[in-house]
Amino acid sequence: MTQTVLITGGAGYIGSHAVLAFLKAGWRVVVFDDLSTGFKHLVPTGVPLVVENLSNTKAVAKALQDYHCSAVVHFAGSIVVPESVTNPLFYYYNNSSISRGLFQVCVEQNIKAVLFSSTAAVYGDAKINPITEQSPTVPINPYGTSKLVTEYMLRDAAAAHDFNYGILRYFNVAGADPERRTGQCSKAATHLIKVASEVASGKRPQISVFGTDYDTPDGTCIRDYIHVSDLAHAHVLTLEHILKTQQNVTFNCGYGHGYSVKEVLNTVQKVAGKSITIVETDRRLGDPPALVADSTLIRTTLNWQPQHDNLEFIVQTALAWEAGLV
Repeated sequence: MTQTVLITGGAGYIGSHAVLAFLKAGWRVVVFDDLSTGFKHLVPTGVPLVVENLSNTKAVAKALQDYHCSAVVHFAGSIVVPESVTNPLFYYYNNSSISRGLFQVCVEQNIKAVLFSSTAAVYGDAKINPITEQSPTVPINPYGTSKLVTEYMLRDAAAAHDFNYGILRYFNVAGADPERRTGQCSKAATHLIKVASEVASGKRPQISVFGTDYDTPDGTCIRDYIHVSDLAHAHVLTLEHILKTQQNVTFNCGYGHGYSVKEVLNTVQKVAGKSITIVETDRRLGDPPALVADSTLIRTTLNWQPQHDNLEFIVQTALAWEAGLV
């Protein structure tokens, strides 16, 4: 029997790619999004969209009931690290408190599986890279802490109630759907490849490099960039795994190798065929020098085989999406 999944934040960047991946895998999908940072036009035709804030638990319960959902994939939340440092209480509310309400509804509505969108920020300033799922979780910013608190809530709720969970800790998500059906639309994006693509497309005058004095080969931060479509597919495999096995899992989602900020910007200029204006400035609050995933566990457990592990391809899809935006 075809199952239905409720995707919170499904009109956002990663969520909209997950919608496409679940549809491709034969799932029925319902999107729950207040459109505060999401976009209605990213939701495919025919997919129900419930426009409500996730804090409205009655609306969540109604959606789960009306569409006979058996699982929830939870993307909705706030993701800007420097903003979390200057406005931590909002992050604890929007990422942690609202998630607690969602999990409560999931228990009451007998949802069998919850998949949570977490982050490599839970590891903080990791001393050893690549990072495994057993690495210490010592976040250095409220964004990472708010996600880790939510992980704890989900773990404890699943231990006390009849459902299973999956936690996916993303490294740096980038690129866009190769078929240009969806991509990142935020007007105030902070993701490196997105911003660099906007500069290359003439939508921004320049890009800032925040810190050139890190203890890395070229002095700039190193990150593990994963194509958003590979990440979306990982969500499908993980949800189907926990429903089939009734096991709880936590996976790193990355490729296992990193690129520095300077390397990424050089790649953007190479693919775009033009130079862009780059301004070097001070470090941002809450940025660790390097974050690279050990993704052995998700690869071996789910036979997850990324299709787009190529920085130039990631950049190509980001630039192609940017070219199509007005």
